[in-house]
Amino acid sequence: MKAVALTHYLPIDNPQAFLDVELPKPTAAGRDLLVAVKAVSVNPVDAKVRRPKDTVETTPRVLGWDASGIVEAVGPDVTLFKPGDEVYYAGDITRPGTNAEFQLVDERIVGFKPKSLGFAEAAALPLTTITAYEAFFDRLGIDRDGADKGQSLLIIGAGGGVGSIGIQLAKAAGLVVIATASRPETESWVKALGADHVVNHRKPMVEQVRALGFQHVDHVAIFNDMRHWETAVELIRPQGGIVTIDDTNLPMPMEGMKMKAASLHWEFMFARAMFTTPDMIEQHNLLSYVAKEIDAGRIRTTLSEVLTPINAKNIRAAHALIETGKAKGKIVVESF
Repeated sequence: MKAVALTHYLPIDNPQAFLDVELPKPTAAGRDLLVAVKAVSVNPVDAKVRRPKDTVETTPRVLGWDASGIVEAVGPDVTLFKPGDEVYYAGDITRPGTNAEFQLVDERIVGFKPKSLGFAEAAALPLTTITAYEAFFDRLGIDRDGADKGQSLLIIGAGGGVGSIGIQLAKAAGLVVIATASRPETESWVKALGADHVVNHRKPMVEQVRALGFQHVDHVAIFNDMRHWETAVELIRPQGGIVTIDDTNLPMPMEGMKMKAASLHWEFMFARAMFTTPDMIEQHNLLSYVAKEIDAGRIRTTLSEVLTPINAKNIRAAHALIETGKAKGKIVVESF
């Protein structure tokens, strides 16, 4: 089968950063689906994994953690899907990735693709959807179905992939969303997705949020980087919660959190698959739920750009766009 892989971890402007290769087609066993991949999306995690280092892979390594496709075959223990089903998923960071014609993925982390979307539009969604959904509803404990209607949520870094779907999930749950964006195009983007207010995260945010009439906010989601930690602590209400997806080696003073009895939550959407948690199937459930919301017209895809076909050149181009830090929404590469 065709695949895009790496053997060396190189800067993305190096033509050898990704290679077009031929690999054996895998066989489904256990609860695995064999998926014929139709479109893939590139995320910041892809660039982090590919970050230059001295490691050399003796077997070509396939990256990629977002895909849509068609079930080609199923393992003997599969109960949720059958061959021919159209699916979307983010996969498991410990297994070969999506940048291949065929991929094995555990059925418990796969959802039925939204019927109203094409493969490119669907591939833009899984990883960021899982991340935002788990951040809000599993980590912060916000009620998905509206019991917390009217509560405020500050999304720092709202124009990226996670923020773009996060705005929509939060609005569907009835929250008042304060989104941050730093450029005119991302400000327009987050407004179009439903943000109630927009502030600039490259300028002092505390003053901007308070000028909107919010002394504190009920929830904060940090979806870009932890340089905004002290701002988040200042703005969170007493007994409120902050969730972050960013790795950090920066100082994180905790005195303000203690004084407010506020909580900090980490979101890592690969945790369920990585540790085979008893609730792994919740990712299947949430992806299928969001697919229904999309088909009902309440949530839209966050696709912003499509490259064709899936090959080393276009995967390199997508990584380069991600590494600028200026991408809005999601970049998808479609069709082998």
